[in-house]
Amino acid sequence: MRISERLRSRTPFFSFEFFPPKTDAGVAALMATLATLKTLDPAYVSVTYGAGGSTRDRSVEIAKRIRGELGLEVMAHVTCSGSTADDLRALFRELETAGVQNVLALRGDPPRGETAFTAVEGGFRYASDLVALLEREFDFCIAGACYPEKHPEAPSAHADLEALERKVDAGARFLITQLFFDNAHYFDFVARVRARGITVPIVPGIMPITNYDQIARFTAMCGATIPPGLRSELEARKDEPEAVAELGVAYATLQCVELLEGGAPGIHFYTLNKSPATRAVVSALYAARLRRS
Repeated sequence: MRISERLRSRTPFFSFEFFPPKTDAGVAALMATLATLKTLDPAYVSVTYGAGGSTRDRSVEIAKRIRGELGLEVMAHVTCSGSTADDLRALFRELETAGVQNVLALRGDPPRGETAFTAVEGGFRYASDLVALLEREFDFCIAGACYPEKHPEAPSAHADLEALERKVDAGARFLITQLFFDNAHYFDFVARVRARGITVPIVPGIMPITNYDQIARFTAMCGATIPPGLRSELEARKDEPEAVAELGVAYATLQCVELLEGGAPGIHFYTLNKSPATRAVVSALYAARLRRS
């Protein structure tokens, strides 16, 4: 099913994001994690694509297995990195053959060791170009990424919104945000997007914090900020991994409650291929809904 249809018929919803492991043992562990999370009835799961397209084959294979073995709806991430337009056309035909109907179209990060993105000859420089190809030549439901705190490479918030508008005009049917920890960033961003006349659903992306050093690295890479109060509490627990994870789950749960009450259509969870934290947050959200019903 096309995710855009689920967005119209199933609100709120939850979705989970995974990255392709490098080994067969890792893939087996991922499939076991997915089987555990299937009981939470996600609207879909997504599979990422490594920098420079480095995990392309494994990403496609895992997407096929999730759909075929677990019966879950899948969204495949596809990036411009390291691929010509013809390479991407071949990939999209492969996804079509596998029955995958949903694609998250991304520019992608530079390959490891490089600091600037460079399009290959015959490839694309911007995600909006990739969206346009998909819209023009294929029949996928297309999603795009957005950044409540601005894309780290964008010269200004205004320029970032202009790029987002080009992506939506090219054919993106809904948007998923980069992770954030202050809901004010999401609500302010949605208001600015709506003021430009962009009406597509904007799904907040949430990452429950489970590791102090890890979240510091992630936020440094993607430009997200950690509110001072949360940072202080994390630093006070940095030598107690279990305490960090407990705080992370509690904080993410409160974030999600406020987002859903504020009108977010659902929550997209960045799982880091692990189920306990995400399962705890979603279970708490289901329990909260049962109490209100």
